[in-house]
Amino acid sequence: MLEELTAGFPILSCILFLPLVGALVLWLIEDEQLVRTSAVAIAVLELVLTVFALLRFVPESAAMQFAERVRWVPALGISYHLGVDGISVLFVGLTAFLTLLVVLYSWDTIRHRVKLYMMSLFALETTTMGVFVSLDLVLFFVFWELMLIPSYFLIKLWGGGAERQYAALKFVVYTLLGSVFLLVGIALLNLNYSQWATLHHADQLYSFDLLELLSVPVPYEQQVLIFWLMFMGFAFKAPLFPFHTWLPDALVEGPIGMAVVLAGIKLGTFGLLRFSLPLLPDASKSETVVLTVVVIGLCAIFYGAWIALVQHDFRRLLAYSSVSHLGFVVVGLFALNFQGLQGSLLTMINLGFSTAGLFFIAGFLYARQQTTQLSSFGGMAKQVPLLATFFLIIGLASIGLPGTNGFVGEFLILMGAFQAKWWFGAVAVVGVIFAAAYFLWYYERAMFGPVGRAVTPTISDLQFRELLIAGSLSVMILWIGLYPSPFLRIMNGSVQALVERLNHGPVALHVSTSLGQNGPLYP
Repeated sequence: MLEELTAGFPILSCILFLPLVGALVLWLIEDEQLVRTSAVAIAVLELVLTVFALLRFVPESAAMQFAERVRWVPALGISYHLGVDGISVLFVGLTAFLTLLVVLYSWDTIRHRVKLYMMSLFALETTTMGVFVSLDLVLFFVFWELMLIPSYFLIKLWGGGAERQYAALKFVVYTLLGSVFLLVGIALLNLNYSQWATLHHADQLYSFDLLELLSVPVPYEQQVLIFWLMFMGFAFKAPLFPFHTWLPDALVEGPIGMAVVLAGIKLGTFGLLRFSLPLLPDASKSETVVLTVVVIGLCAIFYGAWIALVQHDFRRLLAYSSVSHLGFVVVGLFALNFQGLQGSLLTMINLGFSTAGLFFIAGFLYARQQTTQLSSFGGMAKQVPLLATFFLIIGLASIGLPGTNGFVGEFLILMGAFQAKWWFGAVAVVGVIFAAAYFLWYYERAMFGPVGRAVTPTISDLQFRELLIAGSLSVMILWIGLYPSPFLRIMNGSVQALVERLNHGPVALHVSTSLGQNGPLYP
């Protein structure tokens, strides 16, 4: 009965535009307390819709499910085309989950321009969702660029640092620079399609549709050029080493909510997995490309870990930790085998719980000491045992302790790396040691030992909302760590299809135009 009622229901459009509609509703509300309550209700409703989509998602399938397509600019081959598969559907759920937690966190930490803050946050959620569900490259690029508007204002207006205006501008400039490369790459893909369509007398001369572009061969020389153009666009956004210099400023100077989104939702590496690898398989597996990108990833692992090791500010430590973790993701992606791709995808999801969780912890620490500098802590575990406990659980997930989600993802990445080339894995595994070192060293000095002079005797432990946030993240961390099968089953079909495309060319996948209904994906 439920399947009949929901057949053809545009669930992705609802998920995509509900936050934006919610932002417009908030604009009409004057009472500040009602704005907060309404924001929570909107975020909860959005999460319910994404959970419904996840429950209706067919696992172990390479299908592009819940597809919606409307011709937008037919003359240019641009369409409003949405869909999710095992690669993207978990990001949709993660985005809704983290947005709800950010709204809860912001309940009493955002005290000025509350309405505008919540509206900006929901606008950011809509644009982020658009990146994950778009199957037309122009539509994808529109959402990719529109993200800059709410991001800029969130950092500039609600950042706590003295250099927040500089950090906001730097973030926008770096991202726009990367977007120039990305846009040229997209245009060249369309040009190749146009040449192919002219040669084969196709009815449609232009197309930016991912599924149609996948069916058209791209000459190897063009693939290499387009690959590096798109790589630069995604590398600036990720950000990958050495394009990362905007990240520490944005994460330290911006508000915690923005830091959670930037560090927890991996848009750049998603772009590599969603577009670069399947559209440009020959270039992606060329020895020069693989070696160059993997070396960049390995350098990121050690550079991020070493710089994090000497940081005294916890938020800056987490910024460089994020750079290091992205190095592992890149190594797994360009192992180009099932375990490596699976591990990278799972790690991107995991970082939404662990790295984002640690930024929430940084927010909790800041609320108590008005700083995240190590000199203001020491021996706090005696006075805030709940905070210290959740700090440890989330931190151990970040360093990949067995039983946590971080271990599953990193283990799969290392398996894939060793299978690709033994020295990929041998070098990467050393980075795990440094990851443990920078977290445990900071934690030991901040939470144990004699109580620091700056720690007031009246410091309070976690409040209800803080406990709800930390508890929710810990549940997800332990769930994936102890029972990852449901998450792996969701992504397995799409990952296997991508591996086959990389190895053998186009494969027979499927697209779903309604809940649970499958049809051909590739023409």
